[in-house]
Amino acid sequence: MKLVITRVDHAAVNIDGACHASIGKGFLVLCGVAEGDGEADVAYLAKKTAGLRVFSDDEGKMNRSCADVGGEILVVSNFTLLAETRKGNRPSFVRAAAPELANALYESYVETLRKEYGYTVKTGVFAAHMELSSQNNGPITILMDSKEAVQ
Repeated sequence: MKLVITRVDHAAVNIDGACHASIGKGFLVLCGVAEGDGEADVAYLAKKTAGLRVFSDDEGKMNRSCADVGGEILVVSNFTLLAETRKGNRPSFVRAAAPELANALYESYVETLRKEYGYTVKTGVFAAHMELSSQNNGPITILMDSKEAVQ
């Protein structure tokens, strides 16, 4: 699984011209599921997301988690994070998981953040065409890949 996590002041996802979900301060997370991913990948990335300390403390150091600042999380599925671009100019998505697996693991990631870590999590709609808007703060953008987990 791959994540792109952006610290935001607010973010929203629109579908068919209407706001589907929005958050205030927190994280906008783009989530891509790769072929071969499983629940261990979900658990690892949910724990890393929940504990990520990129919000400023009273001394201005990035030392607070999203929970510490009362933040919310907006998670949007994004298979294009698995794009293979080494050959040619047209990206290949052969490494992306099949839709059934991808949706199941995407939903599991969202539910883990909610149930195990107590976050308010909002989502886009899996496989829908979505328009995202956000006001990035920093900008702070973190890339996470479950295949790079420390063993």
